[in-house]
Amino acid sequence: MSFKNPQFFLLFIPLAAAVFWIGFNREKRLYNLNFPFTFLVPHKTFKSSFYEIIPFYARILALVLLIIALARPQKMLRETLPPAEGIDIMLLMDTSTSMAALDFEPKNRLEAAKETAADFVSKRPYDRIGITIFGGTAVISCPLTLDKETLLEYLSYLYPGMTMSDGTAIGDGIATALNHIKDGKAKSKIIILLTDGRSNAGIIQDTAAAAKLAAEFSVKIYTIGAAKKGKAKIPTGDPFAPYVYIDDDLNEPALMEIAKITGGKYYRATNFTELQQIYREIDSLEKTKFDSLKKAEYSDLYLNFVIAAFFILAAVIISEKTFFMTVP
Repeated sequence: MSFKNPQFFLLFIPLAAAVFWIGFNREKRLYNLNFPFTFLVPHKTFKSSFYEIIPFYARILALVLLIIALARPQKMLRETLPPAEGIDIMLLMDTSTSMAALDFEPKNRLEAAKETAADFVSKRPYDRIGITIFGGTAVISCPLTLDKETLLEYLSYLYPGMTMSDGTAIGDGIATALNHIKDGKAKSKIIILLTDGRSNAGIIQDTAAAAKLAAEFSVKIYTIGAAKKGKAKIPTGDPFAPYVYIDDDLNEPALMEIAKITGGKYYRATNFTELQQIYREIDSLEKTKFDSLKKAEYSDLYLNFVIAAFFILAAVIISEKTFFMTVP
């Protein structure tokens, strides 16, 4: 329990002084009685003295309760965050067949990317996030949304080769993601591009040109190269030749240029742990802005104290007319 107006507790000082003064003067009057036949005055018993002070202290208790009510006691129901200035984030993910390579054993490149992206999404409740995929072509898999449950479901559906076209259309992927994100109302817009190769398909093969277009719309691009150096194996499903081996075809200079043009940053992930660290760093760099601290919702309790004081005073008045009534 907390109090919205604790300054009213200062009223306890004059109340305590008044109680002390009344009690002191009452005792003084009793001792100063000048009565020649004091032996004729009936001696008060403990019971009679107790009954005499009950109404007085009951009134004091009622005043205490009213002062507490003035201090406005409250009970906190819950804390809420104020409206946030969210960020629009597009996850631009390579789903070409090479993303089945087992660089991140026991996971392949795409499964590792999906898991780390899912963890990233779960930490961004106030941001709109969408998914764009690309192989030989680029398409929107999930539009920007605040519905993280739906987004994670779409993310789980991704698999290598799902665009049904060979190649890596990075330029088309940037253009498709940009076309969807550029007109959003969010002040901050970013694209997180993850790929394991070089741009070799699609209409826009000049990735620098696509990056410059993104920069014109103030869209920042973080680029992630997800592939270990050297050869990587891809499962074939053939028991006699279970794997085929592919060379590292990551075009790091192009990814660095994309990030530099748009004000983002390039990362290289050669294992699952590095990929996790990259998403954590991006999460820390792109923070959602809040207008203020947490706000709390309270329930007022002062009425309970007012009602209690009312019943005490009513009981005193009734009892003085009946049980504690004095006969002249």
